[in-house]
Amino acid sequence: MKKLIVSLKSPSESLQDFKNALKAARKGKVSNEHYEIAFDNKKDFAKFIRNIDLLMTIQSLKPSSVYELAKLLGKDQSNINKTIAFFEGYGIIKVKESKKNNRTVKKPVVDYQKIEFDLLAA
Repeated sequence: MKKLIVSLKSPSESLQDFKNALKAARKGKVSNEHYEIAFDNKKDFAKFIRNIDLLMTIQSLKPSSVYELAKLLGKDQSNINKTIAFFEGYGIIKVKESKKNNRTVKKPVVDYQKIEFDLLAA
């Protein structure tokens, strides 16, 4: 089961975690079972929490487009696009583009089945 681990850490703690991950990668001890995000400011962490329903909707209902996702959530598509860009910047959401009837359709995808919060880091 692929999981996402989310925490709130200081920049120095994040740097130390990066160094440890780099050492492990050099030794060939990389795990693809989880992906970890350490926010270094409360504003972005709060934005993640506020929009977790978007991740859950994508993961469970698998909408075929951003437009369909906006309709499911009852939100404006431009706001959904901004939130998707935020999550995409952190590698949480992937957007797959395809052509349908001469139109480009963007489908959001969440590959994680589980989200964990590391509150000890906060």
